[in-house]
Amino acid sequence: MLEATKTHENTTAGSEADAARLNPALAAEAKIARIAVTVFPLLVVAAGIAGFLVPGAFKPMGPSVPYLLGIIMFCMGLTLTPPDFASVVKRPWAVVLGIVAHYVIMPGAGWLIAVALNLPPELAVGLILVGCAPSGTASNVMAFLAKGDVALSVAVASVSTLIAPIVTPLLVLFLAGSFLQIDAGAMVLDIVKTVLLPVIAGLLARLFLKKLVAKVLPALPWASAVVISLIVAIVVAGSASKIVAAGGIVFLAVVLHNGFGLGLGYLAGKLGRLDDKARRALAFEVGMQNSGLAATLATAHFSPLAALPSAVFSLWHNISGAIVAAWLARRPLRDDTAVPPAALPATAAQDA
Repeated sequence: MLEATKTHENTTAGSEADAARLNPALAAEAKIARIAVTVFPLLVVAAGIAGFLVPGAFKPMGPSVPYLLGIIMFCMGLTLTPPDFASVVKRPWAVVLGIVAHYVIMPGAGWLIAVALNLPPELAVGLILVGCAPSGTASNVMAFLAKGDVALSVAVASVSTLIAPIVTPLLVLFLAGSFLQIDAGAMVLDIVKTVLLPVIAGLLARLFLKKLVAKVLPALPWASAVVISLIVAIVVAGSASKIVAAGGIVFLAVVLHNGFGLGLGYLAGKLGRLDDKARRALAFEVGMQNSGLAATLATAHFSPLAALPSAVFSLWHNISGAIVAAWLARRPLRDDTAVPPAALPATAAQDA
């Protein structure tokens, strides 16, 4: 996640031009964010092509995927601050709505699409696994570019990641157990080691090594992009021989999955009486997944073919996210949450 997203949330200027004039650093950070979002899909595409064309160069690196994911999650931990978690207390209704929407819509959509398209068991499990993963690390940047509620986006992403060791294996066991045998216990341990512990380590480093972390923060988005691209190359290399046969149906499944997530995430915010900024944030928090985690778990517990949906998702959700963010950024923010506070729960009334 980018520090730019949090800087943006702290500005109170009435327009982007005024914000950039009052805070030149904001304009620079926004530019970096846009460049990263543009370059990242290109890196992933290049990595996927490399993994497909020269699988022998990347396939032996398969055992390193969990450690690479750990690097990404450590970088995420470095970007988190106490205010990110304070917003959970201040806006529990919005955060809980985002978490529930994320872990209901995407797992459910993954299962429905896998059944509707009659996917082979390995691909079905891979798609469901993507849906059961926590929010993607780039979702905060997309919310920032879409003029969404970045504080809410960061809070939902953080909480969904922290509870993933429990929620993700249980959902995979429930939804994918009919396709392949699932070892939920081993999956819990893997997520703790590759996600929870690195995030906590990053948080501690941010607290106790503030000056050092401040120097490396600008490089974190690029480091994460490179490492995620390397994971994609490794995953594609592992299933290169089967991509030609399975690629078309996997791409269709991923596009449908991501599209449902983006659309239904926004709709969940609307049904929850959140304002337009919050709805935009939930669209990305629901529709964008931690595909690196899904690829790692699929490779470790199933097969390289099961990791193929994760690799395709990693590419597509960044492209679709950037397109949707650019479209939303050009649309004026709407204020259609005019519901009497008495008609809402106390927490909802505060968010409306």
